[in-house]
Amino acid sequence: MTAARYDAIVLGAGAAGLMCAAAAGQRGKRVLLLDHADEVGKKILISGGGRCNFTNIHARPETYISANPHFAKSALARYTPADFIALVRAYGIAFHEKTLGQLFCDGSAKQIVAMLLAECAKGGVDIRCGEVVRQIDHADGLFRGTFANFQFAAPNLVIATGGPSIPKMGATGFAYDLARRFGLKVVEPRPALVPLTLGGDDVLFRDLSGVATPVEARAGKAAFREAALFTHKGLSGPAILQVSSYWRPGESVTIDFLPDAPQGWLLEAKRARPRATLASALALPDRLAQTLADRLALPGELGAQTDRRLADAEARLRRWIFRPNGTEGFAKAEVTVGGISTANLSSQTMMAKSVPGLYAVGEAVDVTGWLGGYNFQWAWASGHAAGRAL
Repeated sequence: MTAARYDAIVLGAGAAGLMCAAAAGQRGKRVLLLDHADEVGKKILISGGGRCNFTNIHARPETYISANPHFAKSALARYTPADFIALVRAYGIAFHEKTLGQLFCDGSAKQIVAMLLAECAKGGVDIRCGEVVRQIDHADGLFRGTFANFQFAAPNLVIATGGPSIPKMGATGFAYDLARRFGLKVVEPRPALVPLTLGGDDVLFRDLSGVATPVEARAGKAAFREAALFTHKGLSGPAILQVSSYWRPGESVTIDFLPDAPQGWLLEAKRARPRATLASALALPDRLAQTLADRLALPGELGAQTDRRLADAEARLRRWIFRPNGTEGFAKAEVTVGGISTANLSSQTMMAKSVPGLYAVGEAVDVTGWLGGYNFQWAWASGHAAGRAL
């Protein structure tokens, strides 16, 4: 059987793959877009509670994690949140800012997928889904492979199959296996934007499952002020998901339970309400306040406590130390930290330096954004960079 010839093969019809294929197709390239799932954009469809948090207006290189923190600068500068917003507006998709620069569709994530499919159609992209790609080979300047009984060949191949997060959606480590076959290095992948689990002395906090409160959470030098949520396994919520990308096994996570309270607030509470208890003085959900008061061993009225004990209690509430014993893994991780090493890739084109014609984009690459639309923006930016270079 003679292989069908294309200018580029894009493996993975998620956010980055769709953007890449559309950009290349609209430049007159003959593009084949393949995905093993039965439909395109599955992660897009479930994102943002079905409304797709499609970008963040605050996206900048500092909001991404990578072994090379400078790598993302070029692609992000050449395809910005404003560029994607303009595309969304051109299709008449209504959207709103939720919090912290996060943009969501007013309607459905299906609108974003439909928009990207329309962009691919403008470029005549050949889209095929529902089969596993087999036998990817490279010889004589061509990448060849088989998709079901369909054989294809092209001088360019784009790896856009993402990372192993959310395996129930069909996510695998295929991108890493393929990259290694072509001699590219992979930065050890680990779950990111993922709930943390608690054990040992912290296990009693599991009894607070369902309780949420605004905090400032910190792991290493990274700090985020958003909500934390106690679960039956440990800690979750936006603040925890954010620091989970920076947390490493064996390290602690510190939480400021009252980040907006002025210094010395507990001594002021003692003077203003000496008969109040610590639990009643804490501006926190009742169950959490009582648990913290019990752990601090400050029974009775504030007026009966020494200033030193209250100052120590306040200091601990500002830096409450949790020692997670793990995460909930790739099954609950929204994205992956690590991936195909940026040392192997051109930051302008996303092409492998050692394998002409081989590209990697999106989550498959060692670039991971914060929670709140940042990872979609990297998908658009890296996909667009590769699509323009093909």
